[in-house]
Amino acid sequence: MGKGDRRTRRGKIWRGTYGKYRPKKKKKKKQQQEAAAADSQ
Repeated sequence: MGKGDRRTRRGKIWRGTYGKYRPKKKKKKKQQQEAAAADSQ
């Protein structure tokens, strides 16, 4: 367990990979929210 372990968060950070224990952050869709606000006005 530690940096060399592929299954731990620290190991994922060390390797530079993502997965179950270190999911990628999803980008927020700003354009859709602005378009919906413009339609409602």
